[in-house]
Amino acid sequence: MLEKKLTKIRVQIKAFNKNILNACCDKIQIVGTETNSNLNGPIFLPTHKRIYCVLRSPHVDKDSREHFEIRTHKRIFEITTNSPDSFLEIKMPKGASFDIKFV
Repeated sequence: MLEKKLTKIRVQIKAFNKNILNACCDKIQIVGTETNSNLNGPIFLPTHKRIYCVLRSPHVDKDSREHFEIRTHKRIFEITTNSPDSFLEIKMPKGASFDIKFV
């Protein structure tokens, strides 16, 4: 009899909006429970904050400045499954970046 080989997948998700990120995590968890996969995650990684300092006026008031920041939220899933194709066919919301590695 042919046995299906277990495949380990590591998915890292990055997004600027955490609501989109949580929607992606929910979809991965739903597919994981439907396929009876071993699902570890979501593992929360530290939020990366990039702060930009901009002068308000180009000529005078050098002490007057504005600060802008961009936050990048990150999550990781580690999935052990017999059917890796089911995870690659999920329709995800726009606005998230995925890094998928087969370990």
